[in-house]
Amino acid sequence: MRATRNALLLPLCVFNLLFTPAVSSAQASSPKWIWLEPLKERQTVYLRRVFEIDGQPRKATFSGSCDNHMSVFVNEQQITQSGSWETPVSADIRKALKPGKNVITIVARNDGGPAGFIGQILLEPAEGKKRALGSDRTWQANGDRVTGWRKASFEARGWAAATEIAALGGDPWSAHVNAATLAGARPARPVTATPPSKITTLPGFEVELLHTVPKGLQGSWVSLTVDPKGRLIAGDQYGGLYRITPAAIGADAGETKVEKLAVDAGGAHGLLWAFDSLYLVRSEGGASKGLYRLRDTDGDDELDEVRMLRAFRGGGEHGPHAVILAPDGKSLYICAGNHTDLPQPETSVVPRVWAEDLLLPRQWDANGHARGRMAPGGWIARTDPDGKSFEIVSVGYRNEFDIALDREGELFTYDADMEWDVGAPWYRPTRVNHATSGSEFGWRSGTGKWPEYYPDSLGSVVDVGPGSPTGIAFGHGTKFPRKYRDALYIHDWSYGKMYAVHLKPDGSSYKGQLEQFVSASPLPLTDLIVRPQDGALYFLIGGRGTQSGLYRVTYTGTIDDGPAVVDARAAALRRLRREIEALHGPAARGQNVSDAALEIAWQALEHDDRAIRFAARTAIELQPIDRWRQRALAQETPRATIETALALARHADRSLQGAVLERLAGIGWQHAPLRLPLLRAYGLVFIRMGRPEAAMTKRLGDRFGAHYPSANADVNRELCRLLVYLEADDVVEKTLDLLEKAPTQEEQIHYAYCLRSLRSGWTLSLRKRYFTWFQSGRAFRGGASFAGFIRNIKNEAVKALEGDDRTALADVLRDKPAPDLLATLPKPKGPGKEWSTEMLTPLLREGLTDRDFDNGKTMFAAARCFLCHRFDGQGGAMGPDLTGLAGRFSHQDLLDAILDPSKTVSDQYRATVFILTNGSVITGRIVNMGGDNLNVNTDMLSPGHNTNVHRKTIASTAPSPTSMMPAGLLNTLNDEEVLDLMAYLLSRGDRNAAFFKRGK
Repeated sequence: MRATRNALLLPLCVFNLLFTPAVSSAQASSPKWIWLEPLKERQTVYLRRVFEIDGQPRKATFSGSCDNHMSVFVNEQQITQSGSWETPVSADIRKALKPGKNVITIVARNDGGPAGFIGQILLEPAEGKKRALGSDRTWQANGDRVTGWRKASFEARGWAAATEIAALGGDPWSAHVNAATLAGARPARPVTATPPSKITTLPGFEVELLHTVPKGLQGSWVSLTVDPKGRLIAGDQYGGLYRITPAAIGADAGETKVEKLAVDAGGAHGLLWAFDSLYLVRSEGGASKGLYRLRDTDGDDELDEVRMLRAFRGGGEHGPHAVILAPDGKSLYICAGNHTDLPQPETSVVPRVWAEDLLLPRQWDANGHARGRMAPGGWIARTDPDGKSFEIVSVGYRNEFDIALDREGELFTYDADMEWDVGAPWYRPTRVNHATSGSEFGWRSGTGKWPEYYPDSLGSVVDVGPGSPTGIAFGHGTKFPRKYRDALYIHDWSYGKMYAVHLKPDGSSYKGQLEQFVSASPLPLTDLIVRPQDGALYFLIGGRGTQSGLYRVTYTGTIDDGPAVVDARAAALRRLRREIEALHGPAARGQNVSDAALEIAWQALEHDDRAIRFAARTAIELQPIDRWRQRALAQETPRATIETALALARHADRSLQGAVLERLAGIGWQHAPLRLPLLRAYGLVFIRMGRPEAAMTKRLGDRFGAHYPSANADVNRELCRLLVYLEADDVVEKTLDLLEKAPTQEEQIHYAYCLRSLRSGWTLSLRKRYFTWFQSGRAFRGGASFAGFIRNIKNEAVKALEGDDRTALADVLRDKPAPDLLATLPKPKGPGKEWSTEMLTPLLREGLTDRDFDNGKTMFAAARCFLCHRFDGQGGAMGPDLTGLAGRFSHQDLLDAILDPSKTVSDQYRATVFILTNGSVITGRIVNMGGDNLNVNTDMLSPGHNTNVHRKTIASTAPSPTSMMPAGLLNTLNDEEVLDLMAYLLSRGDRNAAFFKRGK
């Protein structure tokens, strides 16, 4: 054993402490440092000790310490925990004791170096002598966790007697833990999830904290379901499953019972109890990702059978996610993010002709995210209880984490934005989608995301904005007022907000109104569920290793709903849409629908309801094209002509292009609501059927050029795209006029983006106007990939230049050299110190008041956070945006993330280890790719410190287990500077937050 320790290496993980053997209650023993032989680095040891008492003692306390981490239980109740070996802790254990046999159990873990646990129980009976039970060789020790080992009745066969390492006060702990410190140990400050007093909700609603999840023992929970007995089952993101019997409403939350399920299954993003089984969607961990079914085969109330029903290719944060019961009660719905391949084999009610469908060349994400991920993106599928048949229901998502059904069986989801796109015209906010049968929502990687107005996709129910969508559920079954029973509840993990989305009919679909229902900082919301046994809403916080907790929401006010209001017209429209959607399933399975049944779809192509038209076109497209080609070409009404042009473009070949263009030519520009669909129809015909002949190109360029520019920004956006494709006369000059006058950076960037690859129609003066714009464009602000997109647009435009033009434009093309960021960063006053969690925890507890906002902002740069992270719209691109971290990180989690950055690394920011054919190793994050060359950043603090790696030189790759963020970034800061920085990070950029001095 080593006699020294570097305190900075101590992580804050909490581990359980467990004890065992019987000892005479008359004995009093001096505690010893104990462990299990042989001693190992990073070892977890399970300790237990059984003892008996005659009656309830007047006083009963435990005190102890562990090098490094311990969690202590008495009779299966956790009484304390510690991650700081230098400071012993104590706890009152009287309420956990019972007459007769009792047991104290410990989970102890060391990080490296010395390993030892020391503890004692002091009992003071109502009458008689005090008793002391100290740790020694009479305790039992084991290296493996065994089912039932925390029970007093457990028979510890095969357990060893604990090894006595040193006496109390002995080396290497003599300077820290002796008889005086052990006797004077103070109760450990309880680690708790965000307390309800810090949580804001609506009048009449009450939030209870039922269980704080000990991270070191039970992980961080992200999925939730309820079994037939009303017990909740929760899943640790990176670990196992837990069964919770919640305290009754009105009872003490401490009555909540939590037990770890012994079944070997976990890494669950989705859980569902159905068909006498627990369904689990595994997306994390080393085991195969996929849909699993867990059963209790012997009736002992323990799940003992684990069977994979379907493997999925893809995992992690954009992997497979939720599973729910379908409205027919006979099947399941499953959703997955855009890094999950479609399950094979399968049928699909989405016509299987999806493609990128981009008129102009796409740029991949400037930081390399989702490069190569193609349509259809994230998906929702339906399967049978045995997972034998899969049917794709809806596609075109980025990363929808959860799905939910309303009373009528309508399916909804909450899709993620790409936060790195913020400020760019292709940015799409987080949004709620109505996932109708056969729907497409147009996610495409990089700049390719479809605008919401494209007729070959569907739009949103409500746009939420930047955030990180996680769990969703309807309030059906709650004992809430009707408005809230019917609401859709959605979780934003990043900003710590649960919204109630109040849905109102919008034709055959819906529009939503957002209402903030629950919020706090931090409150990293993960999953939620309605428990039918008590009509309460239960929700979890956690994820990515953050502090987790289980909460319950109840309504305490008076419910006076009044009569329900029914929108008869909207109900009739939904019935019509569903009648058409009923044709999708048989057609997807190769069954021809009768002419009479299909007639309703043909009639609906002209309907003024977008979702009905979409359902009708889908029903037609699912039939063989030979059956509907001629009728499609015979459509005469404008809407039906556009819809069938889309269908023919997607299914027919170039031989029909002339006929389709002839039909579209009959739609006049005077139909203002049809302009955007018409422009998309032309674009899709060219994308799928090829560039028209020269005469047609000229004719169409003249036709649409006469209407450019328009008074409508979206119409200009599509006219620009189409006219650049057609290389129309005057498109360059007209677009530059718009570029220079556009009121928003998004509009300006769109025009610059469209012009980047156009080679015709330029003069030298027009080129100069175009490239001059990039000098002002450098002042724009956006997400992590924003600057890279602007740079790449310019680079592509430069490549399109002829040699003479490039020479003539040399001055305007030349970028001013970027300053050395490290040299320009402010310097802290110091003096610094080697900060540890033990030093910072009490400092933050008492010192986050009267802080200096401006100095905190300065320290954000001085500590070099600025180089890698964005905050309040400014900063680097390598790491996550930190503006919303107060919504998901407690003070403790924040310290963990800064001081131990490798503890939890999101797969979105994880580095890659490249092992090259010559034996060398490069570790970093891909920041750009072109052809066979990968541009890899190997130093987060030097954004330009990149290495080019050629694909052919790569022997193998693997995810890096460590973070690229270095430790010790706070070590140059003094106490006041650290506190100002922490207050700034927790403020969301609001200088009026409560942390700061008035007027600062």
